[in-house]
This record gives sequence, C-alpha cells and structure tokens, in this order.
Amino acid sequence: MKLASLKAGRDGRLVLVKSDLTRYVDASAIAPTLQAALDDWPAVLPRLRALSESLESGAKAGESFDEALCASPLPRAYQWADGSAYVNHVELVRKARGAEMPESFWTDPLMYQGGSDSFIAPRDAIRFPVTEGWGVDFEAEIAVVTGDVPMGVSVADAAKAIRLVMIVNDVSLRGLIPGELAKGFGFFQSKPSSAFGPVAVTPDELGDVWDGGKLHLPLVSHLNGQLFGKPNAGIDMTFDFPTLIAHAAKTRPLAAGTIIGSGTVSNKLDGGPGKPVSEGGAGYSCIAEIRMIETIETGKPSTPFMSFGDTVRIEMLDAQGCSIFGAIDQTVEKA
Repeated sequence: MKLASLKAGRDGRLVLVKSDLTRYVDASAIAPTLQAALDDWPAVLPRLRALSESLESGAKAGESFDEALCASPLPRAYQWADGSAYVNHVELVRKARGAEMPESFWTDPLMYQGGSDSFIAPRDAIRFPVTEGWGVDFEAEIAVVTGDVPMGVSVADAAKAIRLVMIVNDVSLRGLIPGELAKGFGFFQSKPSSAFGPVAVTPDELGDVWDGGKLHLPLVSHLNGQLFGKPNAGIDMTFDFPTLIAHAAKTRPLAAGTIIGSGTVSNKLDGGPGKPVSEGGAGYSCIAEIRMIETIETGKPSTPFMSFGDTVRIEMLDAQGCSIFGAIDQTVEKA
C-alpha cells in the first residue's frame, strides 16, 4: 500500500496511490491526514487496504497522480530523529573535519533530533538567503515511520512498530557544522528542513527487498543531472531500523508518526572508502563523502557544495526499473 499527502492546509490531504504511481484515490473519508491514520492505525488499516485494493484492481478508477502536487507524506511530524547507521559515512565526514572516530560508534548508534515542524515538499525548492560558506549538501537516506513505541522497547518489538518506509533528502549545511558542534550542544542551524519522497510505503509492499530491518536496493542520486551515487541501502548498514528505534526509545516513548532516519546511505564495497560512479564504484549519497575521497587522493577537495541553481534528484527503483517512492527533485534557490 502506498500513501501520499496532497498539499492542503498544514498537514495535507491523505490519498492512496496505485503501486505504479499512475493513479490515486482520496482517502480523507477514512482519515483526513496521514498523521490521523497513524494515530488510529489498527482501526483504519483494513479500510485503507480495501480502498487500495479497489484502486489496484480498477474497481476505483481514481485520478491521475502528479508527484508535484504532493507535500512530504508527513508535512510536519511530532518527531524526526535521524540516526547514522552507515558508520562508513560517519568515519569519512569526521576525517573531513579532522575529528577522530571513537570505537564505540561501531556499537552505539549516533542519533540527533531534527526539526520536524516544516518539512519541504519533494518537488519544492531548497531556499536559503546565501550559499557561500554554508556548504549546502544533500543527504540521501531511508526512513521509517513508527506507530506508538513504549519506552525501553526491545529490538524485536521495535520491528513490529514500523508502519511505513520513505526516502529522505536530509539537507545539511556543512560549513556551519564544525562551529556548531564545537559548542558542545549539537546540530541546529546546520540542519535545516528535510524533504521526503512523495509516497510512503507499507513494508509488505516492498516484498523480499525489505527484510524487516533493512531495505536491500540501491538509492540513486543525481546531482545536476549526472549520476552521483547508487549505494545499496542494505549493504554496510551497521544498525538496522529496529535497533535505531530501540535506541531512540531507551529513555522515552515514541508517539505514532515518529520518523526515524537511517543517516546517509554509504557503501564501502571494495573494503576502502568507496569509489565514484565514474570509476566503477557505487558513488555517494552526499557531496561531503566525495570531497573526503578527493582530499585523501589529492590533498584537497575539488567537488563544490551546492549553489543557487543546482539540482538534486533522489529515487529508488525496483527490479523492473519502476520508481517505488516517487522522486525527490529539488533546486537550490535564493530565499
């Protein structure tokens, strides 16, 4: 089952989308918003499934689906907690700013609490007053949406709380991160609003590529129309989603509609830091990683961060080459 939120008010209007992303049917009579559906998931799920099946079978014709009309599936959420499950990425970006990586990072997940009150729509621009010195970067990630999760949940029970899977562009301002972290109080200005793919997908819709904790497909990123990365989200993921959820819920319950991010998808593959697509590698899911590789190889980075007019497209395709979540397709514009 695929769900989306058409732009309407603050929280969008819930619709169900056909698996091939061609048609949609209004679901607001069952639940006006995706958050409302998540709040009452056991009660509304059978009705949502019945409506989805009628769309898939053709019993409901629906209307033509346009990804540009979508907000992020949850236009705002009660919580957005982003992990860093691909420790290869952590290691590289810490090297880039001259910071050693503790061994505990391989056994104890990193996680920060991001702003969740104003997510960007998947086809809307990323807007800033300036880009110079801010180090505007995209980060292609996977995320899950949970139901209610009790404090102290086990990893096994955390897996049962996963309601939906999404893709993410976790926008980062690399130029602001070092100074902000040096204060010892975490990210804030350096982590502006994120964007999520047009469609959120129930795990059962993903079939064998979802194993209950990881999504085993490449996450494809294009920068200014050129293939930039295609790392497999199921490879080199040190902490799976149930582990991340249990980590987040260690000292607090999580409300239905909580979004847990994977962090930037990153593959080593050859045992090293990874290779650009142009050299036969899987490439990267953010600019910071390729800049680190360039620094290792030549002593300095050569790939610039994003400027006004630059574009990023993030998408995941199934085995037949069809888009699963729709595409995040954004341009950096002056605010």
